[in-house]
Amino acid sequence: MELSIRHFIAKHIDTKFNPNDSLPFATSVKQIPKRTYLTRFDQVERCAYFLREGIVKIGMIRDGEDRIVEFFFPESFFSSYTSFLTQLPSDVEVECLTDCEVEVIRYDDLQSAYKDSLLANRFGRMVTEQYYIQKTEREKGFLTKSAPERYQELLMRRPELVQQIPVKMIAQYLGIQPESLSRIRKEMSL
Repeated sequence: MELSIRHFIAKHIDTKFNPNDSLPFATSVKQIPKRTYLTRFDQVERCAYFLREGIVKIGMIRDGEDRIVEFFFPESFFSSYTSFLTQLPSDVEVECLTDCEVEVIRYDDLQSAYKDSLLANRFGRMVTEQYYIQKTEREKGFLTKSAPERYQELLMRRPELVQQIPVKMIAQYLGIQPESLSRIRKEMSL
């Protein structure tokens, strides 16, 4: 199945929606080279993205160290979400880790569609709910699980991440040192 916002809507939001139907908001498809920053710190996020191909990371710096907030794989929506919603400067950066193909929705186009379209509102609500659930589950994991438990859960829930992302980045994502992750992986293989 082709990965597109239209197909996402037909599959997850409205089964009566035909992928050939028009959307209530404009989109454009862009090819983004590896290592491109879509959003930088202090930049206002003007677009939301649907990832058709590639891997994207959202990161921030805390105490002088890079921290990884999240990774995104095909069929995911992403952006500097808080900045997108508030139209205030971003406190994270959005970077393409690989060559990516994205479908872009401009903030103004989406806001305009919300005024007139039930489908746009259902779409926005679903994407927001998915994002909220993902963030809440990640927060709970940091509060209630040890590093080995978080890594085990990552293996079960997101095996593609473990296979395609460098160990150093996985350690940053888990909030541990790379040496600790190496030790955890070694212990799990025994």
